[in-house]
Amino acid sequence: MTPEQPSPQPTRLPDAVLRPAVGNVFETTVEQLATAIRLGVFVVGEQLPPERDLAERLGVSRNTLREAIAALRDSGLVTTRRGRGGGTLVTHAGHDDTATSSLRHGAALEDALDFRRVVEPGAARLAATRRLSGDQRAWLLESAAAVRDADLAAHRIADSRLHLAIATVTGSPMVVESVTRAQAALGELLAAIPVLRANIQHSHDQHDTIVGAILRGDPDTARTTMEEHCDATSALLRGLIG
Repeated sequence: MTPEQPSPQPTRLPDAVLRPAVGNVFETTVEQLATAIRLGVFVVGEQLPPERDLAERLGVSRNTLREAIAALRDSGLVTTRRGRGGGTLVTHAGHDDTATSSLRHGAALEDALDFRRVVEPGAARLAATRRLSGDQRAWLLESAAAVRDADLAAHRIADSRLHLAIATVTGSPMVVESVTRAQAALGELLAAIPVLRANIQHSHDQHDTIVGAILRGDPDTARTTMEEHCDATSALLRGLIG
C-alpha cells in the first residue's frame, strides 16, 4: 500500500513528548518532566536539555522551570551539578517497582487497558500510512533493536521508548500525548508484576512485525499486530493483578 502523506516529524522523543504547558504551568511542567523521566525519554545519567531550550519547548519562564526542576530534585528524579560542565542529570531509573500504592484494580484496570487497546493500534496504523524519512525509519529499527538488546532491568524503559517512537512518527501531537498517557498507566501496572522471559520473546517478535509493517506501509498488519500485542500484555495484567 502506498503511504498517504509525508511526516517531517522529529526523531527525538523529548521533541515529541514535551509540549507547551497550559493552565497550572508549574504543576504541568513538573508532570511532563517527571513522566518523561519515568518513561525513559530521559535516561539515567543523561543531562536534561539546556535551561533556555527546555523553557522554550515547555512555554514557561526560566524561573518556573527552575522551580519545577527543584521539585524533581527533591523527589530524587534528578540532581544538579554546578559550575563549568554542570547541568541537571537524571538519577531516577525509570519505573519504580515499589510505587504501587495507586495501582489500578477492577474497573480502573480495565479502563487503562481499554484506553491503550484503542490508542496504540490506531497509532501503529497511522504510522504505517506516513511517508517516513530515512532518519525516522532508522530510528524505528534502532528502537526495536534496543528493546531486544536490553537486559531485564532496562527492558521496560526500552519498550516504552519504542512505543513512543511509533507514536512520534505519526506526526500527530494528540496521538503522542495519548500514547504517552497509555504508556504511563501501563508502566505503573507492569511495575507490580515480574518481568517474564517468555513474554519478552513473544513481545520482541510482535515489535518486529509491527515495525516491519510500518516501514513497508502496511497499516492493517501494523494495527492488528499491535492489537495482539496489547491483548497479550492485558492478559498478563488481568491474571496477575486482577
